[in-house]
Amino acid sequence: MFSRDNWDEIIEALSSNWFRTILTAFGVLWGIFILVILLAAGKGLENGVKQGFGGIATNTMFMWTQTASKPYKGLPKGRRYNFKTDDVAAIKDEVPNLRFVSPRNQLGGFGGTNNVVRGLNTGAYNVYGDYPEIIQQEPMDITSGRFVNYSDINEKRKVAVIGEGVRSGMYKTGEEVIGTYLKINGVNFMVIGTYKKKGNNGNQEEAQKQIYVPFTAFSQAFNRGNDVGWMAITAQDNASITELKPLVFEIIKSRHSIHPEDERAVGHFDLYEEFSKINGLFVALKGVAYFVGILVLLSGIIGISNIMLIVVKERTNEIGVRRALGASPWNIRGQILMESIFLTIISGMAGIVLATLVLYIVNFAMRGMDTSEMMFSNPSVDLGVILTALAILVISGLLAGLIPAQNAIKVKPVDALRTE
Repeated sequence: MFSRDNWDEIIEALSSNWFRTILTAFGVLWGIFILVILLAAGKGLENGVKQGFGGIATNTMFMWTQTASKPYKGLPKGRRYNFKTDDVAAIKDEVPNLRFVSPRNQLGGFGGTNNVVRGLNTGAYNVYGDYPEIIQQEPMDITSGRFVNYSDINEKRKVAVIGEGVRSGMYKTGEEVIGTYLKINGVNFMVIGTYKKKGNNGNQEEAQKQIYVPFTAFSQAFNRGNDVGWMAITAQDNASITELKPLVFEIIKSRHSIHPEDERAVGHFDLYEEFSKINGLFVALKGVAYFVGILVLLSGIIGISNIMLIVVKERTNEIGVRRALGASPWNIRGQILMESIFLTIISGMAGIVLATLVLYIVNFAMRGMDTSEMMFSNPSVDLGVILTALAILVISGLLAGLIPAQNAIKVKPVDALRTE
């Protein structure tokens, strides 16, 4: 344990040449500042990209039919087939750890022909036949009314939930929409709710121009029978849809007489797999940030090590006297190491404070901005990063003082006293 005299000695040794000490400390300050800023910038980019998923259940796969690429059981290649509602039940029964299996049908599409009419207004919109679970797979904010429920499904009610983009295109500003009717492909549907999609999926405007109706009413109104256009399948949180999808494909291929090795017959988009790749990218970015920051910090540590060597050289007489008066090698080594650690931590903490101030200013400037359309949001670092930075500083201080401390204990008292 160090007494006040020891601390006074540390302060005196480092303040004997303020300009030299400040220049040396700046290297560590700059290194830790760069490290924190790089990590915060990476986190800001991560927040912005993940915000683009808009709260979508990322453990989800979307699956649709394609043409068979191999003949099987007397059936030719190139044939088309459709999912059926029985396929949905089979997947739910035979595949474990699934949270949702949502069959979907669709009309229209971006750039399609006008399929929705209200009075003199017409528009081309995506119209989906869905089950209520889809709102948990593709989250949206219900801005008025309600979403589709199971009473709508069971009774095949011709009701619709429209996006804010549809509302602005088909209705006047301030006009009440709940209880009104839209004609979709010649069939009237009553509007029961409006929504606004979350996040930024790269096509935010089109995401607001969609209409959701009950799956059963869609099938009845547009003569789809028991056909299913595509499915949204979400796994439980303790499972991975990427690991479960081969079993899903196996069930579909078996039920539709598709060759087991036909990899093209079932189209799919694995959102979890893509999300995992993005997470891997950010892990790599964090590693790069640590690598670059530590390299910059290393240059500062080398500077501190050099300055401590100079300090030891300047205090050769003092060290010789202390050795002659009985100071142990550990006392000498400890004093030099403490000076090195003290200088490193003080300069490093100054770098952390400066970086925190910069991040505060950036976040304050972004506070009034709409970041939903940006790929960057809330740059920040958590407590774990700060603790990691402090650990790096302590280790760096030890390394910086190790060689000077070893040189100090090699000083022989007689030789030191002869230096004058």
